[in-house]
Amino acid sequence: MIRRCQTGQANLTAILIVVGVIVTLVWIWKRLSPETQDFLVEQAVPITLLGLAAAAALWATIRPIRRRRRRRRERERLMAAFQRETSPDKRLDLAFALVEVNDYRLEGLEPVAPALKEVFATTLQKALGDKQHKIRGMAASHLGVLQDKSVVPLLLKALEDDHAYVRSCAALGLGRLRAVEARDKLAEVMKEDWDQTVRSRAREAWERLG
Repeated sequence: MIRRCQTGQANLTAILIVVGVIVTLVWIWKRLSPETQDFLVEQAVPITLLGLAAAAALWATIRPIRRRRRRRRERERLMAAFQRETSPDKRLDLAFALVEVNDYRLEGLEPVAPALKEVFATTLQKALGDKQHKIRGMAASHLGVLQDKSVVPLLLKALEDDHAYVRSCAALGLGRLRAVEARDKLAEVMKEDWDQTVRSRAREAWERLG
């Protein structure tokens, strides 16, 4: 309740400031000479708008570059932490974070790709039971990012997991791998699985096979 009140007060303050600025600008405009008004309309305003457009274009160019640099620094930090870490649980968390911060792409992760594969494959095989289905599922989908076809048998087996979330993630992983050898199994799953999400994921993966 306190936070809502503070937000409401902040919004009211912002509105009052905007209204005050508009009133001030109108007051100043009315006291300018006609010559000054004409100058502003004909020259100053267009130049200002052109400058703002140029600044916006420059910002649109710089912003993605800065974002990529931040992502690269974060990726390097996580890679170093992943390589140093010895705790299996923390190592798995760092592996998930690495793939996610890299926008689910392999590029840039090549130095640690074999280690990531080992972590995800081990997790998919050993994180058993219903309580760990989310971890199994994440491991399955992240395996597909690494573009290593040797994990296809693991993902095919995961398509038969008791939990629908794991099956849908396995289909996602196979789609990311473009594993053509999974075509028949994906076709079967997208027709026969009782879960709609699993069927949709299997169809998406099947369509990515070309």
